Amino acid sequence: MHTDPHDESEEHESPTSHDHNHTHDHHHHDVSEPSVAVLTVSSSRSVHEDPSGDAIESALHAADHRVVERELVGDEHDAIRSRIEAYAAAERVDAVVTTGGTGVTPDDVTVEAVSSLFTKELPGFGELFRRLSYDEIGTRVVGTRATAGVVDDVPVFCLPGSENAVRLGVREIIAHELPHLVGLAQRA
Repeated sequence: MHTDPHDESEEHESPTSHDHNHTHDHHHHDVSEPSVAVLTVSSSRSVHEDPSGDAIESALHAADHRVVERELVGDEHDAIRSRIEAYAAAERVDAVVTTGGTGVTPDDVTVEAVSSLFTKELPGFGELFRRLSYDEIGTRVVGTRATAGVVDDVPVFCLPGSENAVRLGVREIIAHELPHLVGLAQRA
């Protein structure tokens, strides 16, 4: 009698069914309405004239996520770092989305200020963001350093300053993944 090593027997759980069960169990930690802090990094905008911050807030609300903080700071390393540390320590903040300071000019310091706080990096976010952005801006995408990571148990996403970029990042990636990432990051 010929036995195929790929045949599944009742004694062995198939890898496919195990993966499916694992994936299903994996999502039971999702947070249904994450609370988000939005930080605009700019030396030329004001809280009242912040189209990118408005776009982030609008897209988060549309996805049933709550914006619990909204601020603007200048392009200053220590000011950015201080706000991210405060958000990560605040119990009411589950995640942070920043806009601005991810380019290559000398005053673009958001990535340096925030990434030095990461306890875990989420490289897939920047990779996917740049892949999706390529359709809109072509090879200019090499100039964006959009990034994400976890600071303590708080996911932090750093987006460019343009309205189109933040709409893309929030609608296509962050809004979908935030409940899951917050739930995983907060697991004890």
